[in-house]
Amino acid sequence: MVLQTAEAPCSCMEASENSQSFLKAYRWMLLARLVEEKIASLYRGGKIFGGVFVSKGQEALSVAIGSSLRKGDIFAPLIRDQAGRLAFGEPLLDCLRTYLGSRLGPMRGRDGNVHRGRPKEGMLPMISHLGAMIPAVAGCLMARRFRGIEGTVGATCIGDGGTSTGAFHEAMNLAAVERLPLVMVVANNQYAYSTPNSRQFVCRDLVDKAAGYGIEGHSVDATDLGACLKTLGQAVDRARAGHGPQLVIGSLLRLAGHGEHDDAHYVDPALKESALGRDCLKVAEQHILSSKWAAESTLLDWNEEAQKQIDDAVALTIREPLPDPNQEDWCALATRHLSEG
Repeated sequence: MVLQTAEAPCSCMEASENSQSFLKAYRWMLLARLVEEKIASLYRGGKIFGGVFVSKGQEALSVAIGSSLRKGDIFAPLIRDQAGRLAFGEPLLDCLRTYLGSRLGPMRGRDGNVHRGRPKEGMLPMISHLGAMIPAVAGCLMARRFRGIEGTVGATCIGDGGTSTGAFHEAMNLAAVERLPLVMVVANNQYAYSTPNSRQFVCRDLVDKAAGYGIEGHSVDATDLGACLKTLGQAVDRARAGHGPQLVIGSLLRLAGHGEHDDAHYVDPALKESALGRDCLKVAEQHILSSKWAAESTLLDWNEEAQKQIDDAVALTIREPLPDPNQEDWCALATRHLSEG
């Protein structure tokens, strides 16, 4: 069943709450965009090792996930979910410390820069972007059920290409059979790396897959922050209320290469000129200005504040110690209390 978000008149108080939620989400998007631009610059300058995958064009969909969840929920972000991470509560220092290898970061400088997380706080470190996080979240939700914990939701993300994997099918089938409160968000950015939709699936729309699992599906224009906040909010609410898994398909275009190593030469120029190619951050800015929710000078102030926050965090992080392989205790962090000696 594909659900359409109903339009209804709202009171002045609701309009005010909507504007505040929109502005808060926009500022997380802005911070995510700027910090990733800084990370990409550091990568090109040889200060970061490993891959760098930016979320340019996907921030609205991502921030809507983090904003719709609450403390106690589970979130398994992927490589393009910096905005969602920030909205869910990830400190900016966690991001920069992991990218720059600081041993003060959540992974102690031991792991790749996209595998960070704080499981005890509900944010799972990424295993893989190819569907592996769906069974992980489903397992966490099952564990909570066994422990009698109610009222929580688990959410994770995947790209359109990931829907072609066995992990996606098996986990979605399990979640559907068990009616788990799982929100599965698919960012259909039109390409699985360089493979276009036309070579991935032949169904009319990825949201049609929801019917195959007997679950509810939602479609959203992921270049529109307001639509993302509304649709993700509805999906999370329905999952929390016991309506089972929710599949959300966000349509957009990745506005950068698959990673900083990729120039995205394969992207159809017509897609860039289409509505899918809109920059969700610019669309949000235009909406804020046209709605008179903030002045242009205020947007510039927010930009400067975010940039200073990032510069201060980078300056602090680059002075922090890296892990010393000769002195590091390499036992698993979660089992340190079990190590001998």
